[in-house]
Amino acid sequence: MAPFRNSRAASLPAKLSRSWLLASAADEANFGPALASEADSVVFDMEDAVPAPGKAEARDRVVEALSTGMTAWVRVNGIETDYWADDLAALSKAPGLRGVMLAMTEKPEQVTHTAMRLQAGTPVLALVESALGIENATAIASAPGTFRLAFGVGDFRRDTGASDDPMALAYARSKLVVASRVGQLPGPIDGPTVGALGEKLLDACKVTQSMGMTGKLCLLPDAADTINHGLSPSESEVQWAHELLEAHAAGAVVGDGSYLPRLARAQKISSLADSYGLWNA
Repeated sequence: MAPFRNSRAASLPAKLSRSWLLASAADEANFGPALASEADSVVFDMEDAVPAPGKAEARDRVVEALSTGMTAWVRVNGIETDYWADDLAALSKAPGLRGVMLAMTEKPEQVTHTAMRLQAGTPVLALVESALGIENATAIASAPGTFRLAFGVGDFRRDTGASDDPMALAYARSKLVVASRVGQLPGPIDGPTVGALGEKLLDACKVTQSMGMTGKLCLLPDAADTINHGLSPSESEVQWAHELLEAHAAGAVVGDGSYLPRLARAQKISSLADSYGLWNA
């Protein structure tokens, strides 16, 4: 059987995933193109993308795909819904499950209860989509089972009345960044910029990166490659890191108090460049 997954993306650890592509489980035809895309991580979406009457069929569709060679994350319905328990019972037996994204996460115990219903070690990505979730972000990030945080921008805006202006969402994004650091998690995943491609999406990635977030959700396969570039170290940053590390290896003398922080940043950029294949890109 030919591999479904983009081999470059499949080899990248999810803690470093930049683009997170949501593929609607309303139609199995969405799965193949998503997995073959440049998305670092693919999420089969059984929540927002599927109306209530189609939830059971979508669940069966996802389990079938994950039992016949496909591998993906799955966005499950929130713990307060009638579908959560059935989602987890079905997915706990799916061999191709990489992890779950828990919709509408508001409390730390919701992540832990979710993790307990899955195979041991299955990561849970907590999707924070409300004012209560943002205020509890630090506790959620520190909960047993939490792998990474993600920002559900659309539902958060509906909950709070905030606009999509970066300033209006700065507190929520910062809260997720600080909470992730306190919980010793990878950087959080920003919400999607719906319908944006090209320069508009790159501009959105600049906001994401400036806030300290290291991933971004998307709804279109064509958006994944742009996000990967937008959330990677730039060519100039990679070159700077290369030069500083070469000088350090050659015995460069520590000049002032900024040297060690700069060295640490260069080492981080170097590590990311290796992981993302940027040195010879």
